[in-house]
Amino acid sequence: MVESPKGTLKLILLNKGDSKMVNTTLTTNDPFDRVKTYSIGFDRMFDRLFDDSFVTTTTNYPPYNIVKVSDTDYAIQIAVAGFGKDDIEIETKENTLTVKSVEKKEELVDDVTYLHKGISNRAFTRSFTIADDVVVKGATFENGLLSVALERIIPEEKKPRLIKIK
Repeated sequence: MVESPKGTLKLILLNKGDSKMVNTTLTTNDPFDRVKTYSIGFDRMFDRLFDDSFVTTTTNYPPYNIVKVSDTDYAIQIAVAGFGKDDIEIETKENTLTVKSVEKKEELVDDVTYLHKGISNRAFTRSFTIADDVVVKGATFENGLLSVALERIIPEEKKPRLIKIK
Protein backbone atom coordinates (compact mmCIF):
# COMPACT_ATOMS: atom_id res chain seq x y z
CA MET A 1 0.00 0.00 0.00
CA VAL A 2 1.42 3.39 -1.05
CA GLU A 3 -0.07 6.75 -0.09
CA SER A 4 -0.33 9.35 -2.83
CA PRO A 5 -1.14 13.05 -2.53
CA LYS A 6 -4.61 14.60 -2.75
CA GLY A 7 -6.63 11.86 -1.08
CA THR A 8 -5.66 8.93 -3.29
CA LEU A 9 -4.57 5.58 -1.97
CA LYS A 10 -2.67 3.28 -4.29
CA LEU A 11 -2.83 -0.47 -3.64
CA ILE A 12 -0.49 -2.89 -5.32
CA LEU A 13 -1.77 -6.47 -5.01
CA LEU A 14 0.31 -9.56 -5.66
CA ASN A 15 -1.23 -13.00 -5.85
CA LYS A 16 0.85 -15.78 -4.30
CA GLY A 17 2.47 -17.88 -7.01
CA ASP A 18 1.33 -15.46 -9.74
CA SER A 19 3.67 -13.08 -11.52
CA LYS A 20 0.90 -10.57 -12.28
CA MET A 21 0.58 -7.37 -10.28
CA VAL A 22 -2.73 -5.60 -9.92
CA ASN A 23 -2.43 -1.83 -9.53
CA THR A 24 -5.53 -0.26 -7.98
CA THR A 25 -6.07 3.37 -6.97
CA LEU A 26 -8.77 4.27 -4.45
CA THR A 27 -9.82 7.90 -4.19
CA THR A 28 -11.22 9.50 -1.05
CA ASN A 29 -12.60 13.01 -1.00
CA ASP A 30 -12.30 13.44 2.74
CA PRO A 31 -8.80 14.46 3.87
CA PHE A 32 -9.76 13.74 7.49
CA ASP A 33 -10.51 10.03 6.99
CA ARG A 34 -7.35 9.01 8.86
CA VAL A 35 -7.99 11.47 11.70
CA LYS A 36 -11.61 10.36 12.11
CA THR A 37 -10.47 6.87 13.07
CA TYR A 38 -8.85 8.31 16.21
CA SER A 39 -11.53 10.81 17.20
CA ILE A 40 -14.93 10.41 18.80
CA GLY A 41 -17.68 12.97 18.30
CA PHE A 42 -15.71 15.28 16.00
CA ASP A 43 -17.37 14.17 12.76
CA ARG A 44 -19.69 17.18 12.71
CA MET A 45 -16.73 19.55 13.11
CA PHE A 46 -14.86 17.93 10.21
CA ASP A 47 -17.98 18.00 8.03
CA ARG A 48 -18.46 21.73 8.73
CA LEU A 49 -14.92 22.46 7.55
CA PHE A 50 -15.85 21.45 4.02
CA ASP A 51 -19.40 22.75 4.01
CA ASP A 52 -20.46 24.80 0.96
CA SER A 53 -20.25 28.02 2.98
CA PHE A 54 -16.56 27.33 3.60
CA VAL A 55 -15.68 27.08 -0.08
CA THR A 56 -17.20 30.40 -1.14
CA THR A 57 -15.01 33.07 -2.64
CA THR A 58 -14.20 35.95 -0.35
CA THR A 59 -13.05 39.49 -0.88
CA ASN A 60 -10.78 41.60 1.26
CA TYR A 61 -13.47 44.23 1.80
CA PRO A 62 -14.07 45.33 4.47
CA PRO A 63 -10.79 44.60 6.26
CA TYR A 64 -11.06 43.04 9.73
CA ASN A 65 -9.08 41.90 12.78
CA ILE A 66 -9.86 39.05 15.16
CA VAL A 67 -8.57 39.91 18.64
CA LYS A 68 -8.19 37.57 21.62
CA VAL A 69 -9.07 39.80 24.57
CA SER A 70 -8.79 37.10 27.26
CA ASP A 71 -8.99 33.31 27.54
CA THR A 72 -12.75 33.40 26.90
CA ASP A 73 -13.35 36.80 25.25
CA TYR A 74 -12.75 37.72 21.62
CA ALA A 75 -13.53 40.70 19.40
CA ILE A 76 -13.95 41.05 15.67
CA GLN A 77 -13.02 44.55 14.51
CA ILE A 78 -14.23 45.58 11.06
CA ALA A 79 -13.14 48.80 9.35
CA VAL A 80 -16.28 50.30 7.84
CA ALA A 81 -15.32 53.90 7.09
CA GLY A 82 -18.06 55.80 5.30
CA PHE A 83 -20.85 53.84 6.97
CA GLY A 84 -22.92 54.77 10.00
CA LYS A 85 -24.20 52.38 12.64
CA ASP A 86 -27.65 52.48 11.00
CA ASP A 87 -26.08 51.31 7.72
CA ILE A 88 -24.83 48.01 9.16
CA GLU A 89 -26.73 44.87 10.10
CA ILE A 90 -25.35 42.08 12.32
CA GLU A 91 -27.03 38.66 12.37
CA THR A 92 -26.25 35.33 14.01
CA LYS A 93 -27.79 32.15 12.68
CA GLU A 94 -26.67 28.70 13.83
CA ASN A 95 -22.87 28.90 13.76
CA THR A 96 -22.54 31.87 11.43
CA LEU A 97 -22.06 35.53 12.30
CA THR A 98 -22.88 37.77 9.34
CA VAL A 99 -22.11 41.48 9.12
CA LYS A 100 -23.52 43.28 6.10
CA SER A 101 -24.29 46.74 4.91
CA VAL A 102 -27.90 47.80 4.56
CA GLU A 103 -28.66 48.99 1.08
CA LYS A 104 -28.87 52.76 1.04
CA LYS A 105 -29.73 55.14 -1.70
CA GLU A 106 -26.80 57.26 -2.72
CA GLU A 107 -27.49 60.94 -2.46
CA LEU A 108 -26.61 62.71 -5.66
CA VAL A 109 -25.05 66.11 -5.22
CA ASP A 110 -25.19 68.09 -8.44
CA ASP A 111 -22.70 70.77 -7.48
CA VAL A 112 -19.82 68.38 -6.56
CA THR A 113 -17.30 67.23 -9.14
CA TYR A 114 -15.00 64.42 -8.05
CA LEU A 115 -11.48 64.38 -9.44
CA HIS A 116 -10.92 61.07 -7.62
CA LYS A 117 -13.50 59.08 -5.67
CA GLY A 118 -11.63 56.55 -3.52
CA ILE A 119 -13.98 56.30 -0.53
CA SER A 120 -16.07 53.25 -1.12
CA ASN A 121 -19.79 53.12 -0.40
CA ARG A 122 -20.18 49.66 -1.91
CA ALA A 123 -22.31 47.02 -0.32
CA PHE A 124 -20.60 44.22 1.58
CA THR A 125 -21.33 40.99 3.38
CA ARG A 126 -18.75 39.38 5.66
CA SER A 127 -19.48 36.02 7.35
CA PHE A 128 -17.60 34.30 10.16
CA THR A 129 -18.04 30.72 11.36
CA ILE A 130 -18.20 30.60 15.14
CA ALA A 131 -17.98 27.59 17.43
CA ASP A 132 -20.96 26.04 19.18
CA ASP A 133 -19.86 27.41 22.55
CA VAL A 134 -19.26 31.03 21.39
CA VAL A 135 -21.97 33.65 21.89
CA VAL A 136 -22.19 37.23 20.61
CA LYS A 137 -22.26 39.64 23.56
CA GLY A 138 -22.82 42.86 21.63
CA ALA A 139 -21.37 45.36 19.19
CA THR A 140 -20.01 48.91 19.30
CA PHE A 141 -19.33 51.40 16.53
CA GLU A 142 -16.77 54.15 16.96
CA ASN A 143 -14.73 56.21 14.46
CA GLY A 144 -15.54 53.94 11.52
CA LEU A 145 -14.59 50.77 13.40
CA LEU A 146 -17.24 48.18 14.20
CA SER A 147 -16.32 45.90 17.09
CA VAL A 148 -18.32 42.72 17.75
CA ALA A 149 -17.71 41.19 21.20
CA LEU A 150 -17.72 37.39 21.48
CA GLU A 151 -17.50 35.15 24.53
CA ARG A 152 -16.67 31.47 24.74
CA ILE A 153 -18.96 29.84 27.29
CA ILE A 154 -17.41 26.67 28.68
CA PRO A 155 -20.15 24.33 29.91
CA GLU A 156 -19.59 22.42 33.14
CA GLU A 157 -19.32 19.10 31.30
CA LYS A 158 -16.39 20.46 29.23
CA LYS A 159 -14.43 21.83 32.18
CA PRO A 160 -11.60 19.64 33.44
CA ARG A 161 -12.45 17.39 36.37
CA LEU A 162 -10.80 14.59 38.27
CA ILE A 163 -12.25 11.09 38.07
CA LYS A 164 -12.09 9.08 41.30
CA ILE A 165 -11.04 5.50 41.01
CA LYS A 166 -13.25 3.09 42.99
